Amino acid sequence: MADSKNDAKPKKSLVLNAFVEMCSGHQSPGLWRHPDDQSWRFNDVSHWVELAKLLEEAKIHGIFVADVLGGYDVYSGSLDPAKISGAQWPVNEPLAVVSAMAAATESIGFGVTVSTTYEQPYHLARRLSTIDHLSKGRLGWNIVTSYLDSAAKNMGLTEQPKHDDRYAQAEEYLKVVYKLLESSWRDDAVKLDRKSGVYTQPDLVRQIDHNGKFFNVPGPHLCQPSPQRTPLLLQAGTSRAGKQFAAQHAEAVFISAHAPAVTAKNIAELRQIAKDEFGRDPASIKVLALVTPILGRTEEEARAKLADYRQYASHEGALALFGGWTGMDLSKYGDEEELRHVESNAVKSTAEAYAKFSPGTSKWTKHTIAEHVAIGGNGPVLVGTPSQVADGLEDWVREADVDGFNLAYALFPQSFKDIIELLLPELKKRGLFWEDYAVPRGTYRENFYQKPGQSGPPDEHVASKYRWRAGVSAEDHPIPE
Repeated sequence: MADSKNDAKPKKSLVLNAFVEMCSGHQSPGLWRHPDDQSWRFNDVSHWVELAKLLEEAKIHGIFVADVLGGYDVYSGSLDPAKISGAQWPVNEPLAVVSAMAAATESIGFGVTVSTTYEQPYHLARRLSTIDHLSKGRLGWNIVTSYLDSAAKNMGLTEQPKHDDRYAQAEEYLKVVYKLLESSWRDDAVKLDRKSGVYTQPDLVRQIDHNGKFFNVPGPHLCQPSPQRTPLLLQAGTSRAGKQFAAQHAEAVFISAHAPAVTAKNIAELRQIAKDEFGRDPASIKVLALVTPILGRTEEEARAKLADYRQYASHEGALALFGGWTGMDLSKYGDEEELRHVESNAVKSTAEAYAKFSPGTSKWTKHTIAEHVAIGGNGPVLVGTPSQVADGLEDWVREADVDGFNLAYALFPQSFKDIIELLLPELKKRGLFWEDYAVPRGTYRENFYQKPGQSGPPDEHVASKYRWRAGVSAEDHPIPE
């Protein structure tokens, strides 16, 4: 039946990223204890280089590297559950490893999470340009506003700025970054003219003189234009403020929800806002859902793997993660007490989704939440044969209108090897995954849109109006406000 429903319109060529973090376990706390897991090797650069080579050989679009700037200390009012279980603790800084992965590969992209709340845009713009240069244009920036009070306290604040205030700051942050990356240097400012001795033509580099509510940045940008200038822009957030932000800025939107019904309305609203308020083609925003596939050649084999993994999963670690995501301390709940809706300053949409949608016929208690989050985090776990898992992915595409998936692991790197060996051939057979990169050795954006030459943001994207193009005078292209 699934095929006949999908025949009405062309199949989507799915965007597939590997979803990782520079920690052990990531979305499956405790699985580092499994004898076949290697995620605890995250401090070793060869660990990441091997992953990049493995995934590029399989033609995976990108490696999406999550990040947090603090520990998960909401559950039981302590960091100890995260420390003990390794629930995204400890965590290394992700941009640092991209150059090593890029040097060992040619086409795979790297989407890296960096927060707008705790770092000056001038400093980040320089780091983004540097990595975009070193990777030959294969960098993506996952724009987040952060959600952990533990991070805020370590950055000199008493608590996180309020949810919507973080987005207001992020809005100005993006303007500063666009001005630095796109408007400060003309495309052809670097002459490298050995005869005349001119390295950079001085009148083709200008200050941005940004004076705003949150930031004052005179400029100019410290780096010459990189291959993409602005990295591919990713964003996670389906709250009201998050949708408004994504509708203007995001080229890819990452969602995490346990069922397509939870998020279908949000996705439709996001695309409508993008079209109505910002004049964007709704189809140009690619929505990627978090999924953890557990695959076997038979259903029995897949279910045996899941049962095996559950022996190592940490419920305390899962509740620590849930506390950070929602701001809710489930240690205060009784064993059978049902989750209530709360006004959260962490990830509003996550708290609301859990409150509104119960797991099947049961209810969300701290035990059902721990069981759910312990493997795969806040997304669905699809268990079965390649055909069954592919059916599940097609359900997400059909019901929620997603364009691809961030594929999380239970075991590192075995889960990715299973995806490559078992799932990708099935997706190719169904016309859902490409045979090769659309633009081999191209930029992340070219392969993301499958469009040679599309290294910079599309013309309809807000960033493109900032671009100071070759041959255009400064007078004819003043820096947009």
